[in-house]
Parts: sequence; C-alpha cells; structure tokens
Amino acid sequence: MESQRKITLAINARFLTQQITGTQRFAIEISKRLKKNLNTVQFVAPPNITHKSLQKELNAQIVGKTTSHLWEQTTLPLYLKKQSNPLLLNLVNTAPFLYKKQIVTIHDLAFLRNPRWFSKTFYLYYRLLIPYIARHSLKILTVSYFSKKEIIDLLGINEDKIEVIYNAVDNKFRYNPEIKKEKYILTVSSIDPRKNLKNLLLAFKNLKLKNYKLIIAGSKNKIFNDIHIKEILHNIPNVEIIGHVNDNELVMLYQKATLFVFPSFYEGFGLPPLEAMASGTPVIVSNTASLPEICGDAAYYIDPWSIESIAKGIQEVLNNKDLQAKLIHKGIKRAKAFSWERSADKLTEVVEKYLYI
Repeated sequence: MESQRKITLAINARFLTQQITGTQRFAIEISKRLKKNLNTVQFVAPPNITHKSLQKELNAQIVGKTTSHLWEQTTLPLYLKKQSNPLLLNLVNTAPFLYKKQIVTIHDLAFLRNPRWFSKTFYLYYRLLIPYIARHSLKILTVSYFSKKEIIDLLGINEDKIEVIYNAVDNKFRYNPEIKKEKYILTVSSIDPRKNLKNLLLAFKNLKLKNYKLIIAGSKNKIFNDIHIKEILHNIPNVEIIGHVNDNELVMLYQKATLFVFPSFYEGFGLPPLEAMASGTPVIVSNTASLPEICGDAAYYIDPWSIESIAKGIQEVLNNKDLQAKLIHKGIKRAKAFSWERSADKLTEVVEKYLYI
C-alpha cells in the first residue's frame, strides 16, 4: 500500500484545490514528470480537491479535514512528522512556516514591488511568510533569472541558494496552419491591476477597430483590488470577457486569434505569451520584468505604462502582414526553447541533493 512505502520526498499538492493559472500550471507539469523521475515521491493534498483526474494521475493522498492556509500550516507538517520528516517540495509560492526540511518555489515578488496591486490581507500574509520561508528553506526555486535577481535584491538571499527552473509549453499548444485566423485580439490573464487591462482597454478604445473584437480570457481573483473594469467597458461595445476557459478552449482561442497582447506590468515568467507563440499567433508584450528574457526576439515590445505605445503596437502588427509572419515564425521557434522535460530533469537533480540530509 502507498502508506506503507517509505517516502523520501513529499510534494505539497495543495495546487490540486486551486484554479489553474501560471503557477499552478508549473506545479502540475513539473509534478507529472517528477513522478516518473523519482520512485519514492508522495503527493499530499487537502480534501477539497477540484482536479480529480490530476489527483488520480499523481496518486495524491488526501490528508486531514482542514483546507487552504490552515491545512498547509498545521495538517501538512503534522502529517510529515509522522512520516519521519521527508523532504518537502513546495511548487506554488507558499509553504509551512515551521517545517525545516523543505524546498520552496517563489515565482515572483510582485507583492513587494507594488503592494497596491493586492488586498491588504494578502499583502500582510505574504510579507510575513515569504521572507521567512526563503531564509529557512534548504533551497529556493524560481522561474526566471529576473525573479532570481528580485529574490536576491529584495530578500537578501545568497544567489547560490536559488535555482532557476523555467516554465514551458504543453504540446497541446501548437501551430495548425489549416486553422484560419479570426478577427479578434486575445489576452489571457486574471483581471487584476498587475495585468494592466485598463491601459489595454483604453488603447483598444482609442484605435476604434470596428472589424476586430478584443477577447479577455481569465477570471477575476478575489485577492486583488477592484480596478473598476466595468466602468471602462461601458463605452467599448466590441470587448468580450469570457472568464475562465478549459485547456481545449484555450488552444482554439490562441490558434484563431489574429494577435495576442500581454501588457502586464510585472511577471515572474509570463506563460501565456509563450503559449500563444507555440500556437502560431503573433505576440505583443511589455518591455518589462521577465518578459524580454522569456520572449527574446520573437515578440513586439511595448511600454505598458503608455496607452499610446500599446495602441501603436497593435496597429503596426495588425497592418503589417510581413511582420505578422515574422513574429509567427520566430515565436514557434522560441517556444520550443523551453521544455517541461528539461526543467523537470534539472529539478530532479536539485531534489536528489537534499533527499537524505
């Protein structure tokens, strides 16, 4: 039985209870491959799992009756103590305060860079938790060299303690030349201030593109402050907020879009632009944070603080078929530079160094 097998690595699978965004995607894809790479790994999750098929695929064990942060801070470490304190791998930012033998993943430090983007409760909790677990963990993982520098600069962590493990693109996101482009511009993000949807909407409004729709995929997260998107939308009829979509729907949205725009102020990695590239769609992104590192020369860059810059970028790419073709070609090639297998293999090497400490 699973409970009788000696566990040397436990993975905090609280992500199985959460809506899938970039950080959960990282956890899921890495976890699938770690399960193949490591023999004695157990995924430990709270009872309120929403991704049942993933639970089955990972053979995740439900532990306790609590949920959310309470489960992570009390039930999880108590369970691990009974299992002779195996190494704990945390893949989605948070981790137990009082568990010593653990590796933590910090995707970004946006809450420190601009607390106004977040609710007060969220900011205060993360302001207490993240610096503490960063200092007391065995190793820190992060998803870009930009985020690594942020952790060094803002938390005072030695660079040797931090390992960069990139995100990648699932094979389902791929270019299909037989699919015809439709007249819409796509963005994929949660509706929060950091994603800069306000400036994107204003730029789109100023362009007065009667023949194009702007489609926004992604639901609003309660931890973020309201930016009154509804007020901005009032006078822009050709904008559609479609909410959260499943992977199959997302693949089609990327493939059919004429253009993908990602004007975010701050990203630790920024997975959607890479997914759009893999799907054969020209990409416009911000010239800030990790995005130039991730997108390389395969994107058209704009200043996210300038409505005029966003509008100019959209107009130039829409009006230039040669530029579109060039961005599509470079984007497909760029997306292939990132691999979940390579990232998981690199993480496996990191984990194996700490299994028997």
